[in-house]
Amino acid sequence: MTGAPSAAPTVPAGPAPETEVARDLARRAVPLAPVLVAACALGWGLEGALSSAYAVVLVVANFLVAAALMAWAARISVAVLMGTVLAGYLLRLGALTLAVVVVRDAGWVELVPLGLTLVITHLGLLVWEARHVSLSLAFPGLSPRAQKG
Repeated sequence: MTGAPSAAPTVPAGPAPETEVARDLARRAVPLAPVLVAACALGWGLEGALSSAYAVVLVVANFLVAAALMAWAARISVAVLMGTVLAGYLLRLGALTLAVVVVRDAGWVELVPLGLTLVITHLGLLVWEARHVSLSLAFPGLSPRAQKG
């Protein structure tokens, strides 16, 4: 069967759109983090601020790990990508749970601001980023910025 066309899709060259989007999410977390930390400091003091900061770090790490796993798996095959996304989600959810369980009894942790920040940051960053993601195959990942001039 030499010369028969392959049904397997080719792997696109260039940067993975998953990692581009995740890095942009992390960049957008920078101005959001002080606002959340300050709000939690007002409500729960130093422990609330530290808990909120810990949650923001967990969220950013979660997005970066998810993107790295997807970028790696996408270069192999669609089946590996789907399996990695499912298994990665379950493992990352378990890792987030473990990260909270490990510190829940520490003196610097307040569970309410930690939980609120985890939820608000995940959802807030995803909604914020959705406005900047391209829905075009010509520009996978982030929408191109309009050039001035």
